[in-house]
Amino acid sequence: MERIALFIDGANVYAAAKRLGWNFDHRKILEHFSAPGRLYNAFYYTAVPTPIDDKQKRFTDALTYMGYTVRTRPLREATDDSGDTYRRASLDIEIVTDLLTTSDQYDTAVLLTGDGDFERPVEVLRARGKRVVVASIAEMTSYELRNAADQYVDFKDIREHVERPGYRLPSEQRGLETRPFYTSAALDGDDR
Repeated sequence: MERIALFIDGANVYAAAKRLGWNFDHRKILEHFSAPGRLYNAFYYTAVPTPIDDKQKRFTDALTYMGYTVRTRPLREATDDSGDTYRRASLDIEIVTDLLTTSDQYDTAVLLTGDGDFERPVEVLRARGKRVVVASIAEMTSYELRNAADQYVDFKDIREHVERPGYRLPSEQRGLETRPFYTSAALDGDDR
């Protein structure tokens, strides 16, 4: 039976949900992507404010309860060239570390991100005989990453299997905020 590992770039998936206008049910994501085999592990990578607020704590606790291994990094505040302040955190190193150090435990890696920074680690995994599935949305997925993977899955094509119906994104509930709660370094450039 195929052993499957799931790696979710939380910032990238959150940004995709905002673009799509609907949110993901993380339990359904587990079920959908592990259906062809046996789930080895599911990793979820997310930035958290310092100190962590109640809403973020409930979210990470819920993910843990569902069976995810949650990796976090504190948000850092930065200022761009125009003087705008934003918060960001990059978990790319954590994702790559888990992808490579656990590769003996799975046959297929399912990577939920469109970040082009993962092109080379995906190539390394494939050279080691691993199958790699990338899932995201076309407008947020780098050509190089899509080309490096064995299979690409567009979230739009699996909406009925992974959507959390009736659930609004936190930024929609606030009403005033137009930017995501945090952005990943991968979302800042044009390297998609």
